Amino acid sequence: TLPAHPGTVDLLMCCVDFEGSRNEGVLSCLAGPDKYHFLKDFWKYYNGQCAAPVLTIFIGGNHEAVNHLYELYYGGWAAPNIYFLGYSGVVRVGDLRIGGISGIYNAGPYRLGHHERYPYTSSTIRTSYHIRECEIWKLTQLAPSSLDVFLSHDWPQGIEHDGDLADLLTRKPFFKESVEDGTLGSPPLTTLLA
Repeated sequence: TLPAHPGTVDLLMCCVDFEGSRNEGVLSCLAGPDKYHFLKDFWKYYNGQCAAPVLTIFIGGNHEAVNHLYELYYGGWAAPNIYFLGYSGVVRVGDLRIGGISGIYNAGPYRLGHHERYPYTSSTIRTSYHIRECEIWKLTQLAPSSLDVFLSHDWPQGIEHDGDLADLLTRKPFFKESVEDGTLGSPPLTTLLA
């Protein structure tokens, strides 16, 4: 079992944009608005100036330095005590079996392999973080209900109906059309988590 200490955190799991840029050179391999194109704090952990106080497990989102994460395609240590789960992967921490998938869904590259390589174009820098069918297939090979926790950056399609939809649409009014036509979220994740 995981150690339980009242008032402490023993494990941190991240499914947001991790933004693990390790140096300024990788910023050109990051998709997204200008607000993402500067070094945050991760480089200090990467080069050993800081240490993560607890084991941290993360998956990639859609505003990541894709060249760095591709080096860890199958998962691995992004920095001491900070573990990238890979493009899809499973780890055991104590009694917890944690699975996850990086990226977001886009039908266009879904059935393709990961063909993107440096130097990235404006197109491949985006398709590099799209979920692929091969990642979903790998995860379907697990026994049903064999995971205790599953991490994803994208939502399973239809999950918005299991929460406070009115509040969601107040905060994110641009989701309204996608909710109404049933296209919000990831169809493969819905299938995977069924």
